[in-house]
Amino acid sequence: MSDEYAAEREGEGERANLAVTELLAKLAERTNELQGVQAELAERTNDLQRLQAEFSNYKKRVERDRQAVKEAAVAGAVSELLPVLDDIGRAREHGELEGGFRQVGEAFEAVVAKLGLARFGAAGELFDPNLHEALMSTTSPDVDEVSVHVVFRPGYRIGERIVRPAQVQVAEPGPAPEAEQPPAPKAAAAAGAPAAAPSKGKAEAASDGNGNNKPADAAVDVDDDDDSGL
Repeated sequence: MSDEYAAEREGEGERANLAVTELLAKLAERTNELQGVQAELAERTNDLQRLQAEFSNYKKRVERDRQAVKEAAVAGAVSELLPVLDDIGRAREHGELEGGFRQVGEAFEAVVAKLGLARFGAAGELFDPNLHEALMSTTSPDVDEVSVHVVFRPGYRIGERIVRPAQVQVAEPGPAPEAEQPPAPKAAAAAGAPAAAPSKGKAEAASDGNGNNKPADAAVDVDDDDDSGL
């Protein structure tokens, strides 16, 4: 009886071990399947992120191209109006932009500003060859880098597009240029020379023969009397 019970218990243990082994095998199989699904999910996620990045770059590129076309069109239109803006600026500087002309000028500037046209170029700016056209140069002890010294004509831009560079005089670091001295006039050079002596005829005419001087008109009268006597 005991042997049969022991054999039965041993058989149950083997069956239990076999069941556990099967469960572990199934668990390992499911684990491998799960890892495969996770790897595939990660791959699909990467594909989705890549597509999203490509679409985002595409949208940015389209927007950039659209903005460039718009800026080019506006630049081509307003470039013909820059001389008018220059005239308005000069009139304002000379105090000639008054009354109705001032209102018209300000309205015109507001319209081109809405189109994205921006003015640049001011004394003290660092010189940028992409923005400034240097017509003249000088030296100044007040600057550490090449800077804009005088603006002859302002520049204009639309976004990153330069419609017209600013024409400027640049100042480079260095001592102030010496002022040119005007040449001394000849009269100033001869200021120390003695006055010329009067002619002999005039001296005799101005004297009465006794060493006394006469007025010039008296001497002329004497000469006139002598002529009348002849």
